[in-house]
Order: sequence, then structure tokens, then C-alpha cells
Amino acid sequence: MLHLLYILAFTVLACIAVANLIRNLIMFSFDRDLSHASKGSLGYYEYGRQSIPHPELLDNAGKIIREPLLVMRSINVEDARQQLDAIYESSPSHKLENEG
Repeated sequence: MLHLLYILAFTVLACIAVANLIRNLIMFSFDRDLSHASKGSLGYYEYGRQSIPHPELLDNAGKIIREPLLVMRSINVEDARQQLDAIYESSPSHKLENEG
């Protein structure tokens, strides 16, 4: 009798989980369509009639940053290896290994 109760309980939980999954997928698709319609260019979001910049585009004073957020330069493998070796050799754990 207890086995049947367990099977019934897990069946009900599985049905609730599948229903929740389907509902979340439907709501996600509606939300995605709305976010594409309300999202402006360069990370601005429409809030009513006011456009609000994304918080990562603001500095500490709350003003919009007008400079590039990420600048990458390419280096060759040997330069990267030398920089990593220098970081490793200056680490406290490397100094402890050399002493012991």
C-alpha cells in the first residue's frame, strides 16, 4: 500500500513539474518577444516612455561611459607564457615550494 502512495505522489509531482516546464517555456517565449520590442540600441531599455541605460554602461557617478569597455590586444604564445610564468614565480605558494 505504501508503494502505491509513493508512486502516486511522484506521479503528481512529475505532472506538476512538466506543467511548470511547459508554462515557463511559453512565458519565456512571450517575454523574449517583448524584450526584443522594448530593448533599444546599445543596451538601453524602454521603461514606459523613458529609455534607461544598462547599469554596466554607467560609471560610479551614474554618468554614461563613452569609452570602450573592453580593449583586447593579441599577443603571441611565448609572451603569454612568460607573463604567466612571472605571475606564478611571484606567487606566495611558489616561494614556499622553493624554501621547503
